Formats: sequence, C-alpha cells, structure tokens
Amino acid sequence: MENHEESHVTSYALNAKVLLVLLSLTVLTILVIKLHLGAFTVAMALFIASIKTTIVLTYFMHLKFEKPILRVMVGGIFALFAIIIVITFIDYYFR
Repeated sequence: MENHEESHVTSYALNAKVLLVLLSLTVLTILVIKLHLGAFTVAMALFIASIKTTIVLTYFMHLKFEKPILRVMVGGIFALFAIIIVITFIDYYFR
C-alpha cells in the first residue's frame, strides 16, 4: 500500500506570530480577571480560552491541513462543550 500522507511544515515566522497572539490572549485573560466583571468573568475567561484552544488546534496540531470531516468532528466537540458549559451556568444560576 502506498502512503499518501503529506508533511506540512510551518515557518518560524508563522509560529512566532501564533505565539505572540497566544501570549496576548493570555494577558487579556489576566486583565479580564482583574476587571471583576461579576458573573461574566468566568464566561469571558472561558471564551478567551476557547479562542486559544482553536488557535492551538489549527496551527500547532495542523488541523488546518486535515480533511474536512475531521474539522467538522472537532467543531462538534466544541459545540458539545459549549452546550455543557451553558447548561452548567444555567443550573448554577437557578440554584
């Protein structure tokens, strides 16, 4: 059988840009926590963490170069995670 896997090499410049974006989002997370937004503090921190996770999956785990079905499956997992978080917040709010 033939192996048709391709190697995707990203440049150091792109990795440096992604690193800077991740570091700036980390600083933004710290600033959001220090702002004390009340009930929205955790929600904003989780939203920023989701963005950071998407960036890591896309660039460092090379999801950008995978087949569309795998991207849809990962997107479904994120949707399920979002639903679970929303249900948890609703349950916590009405206790």
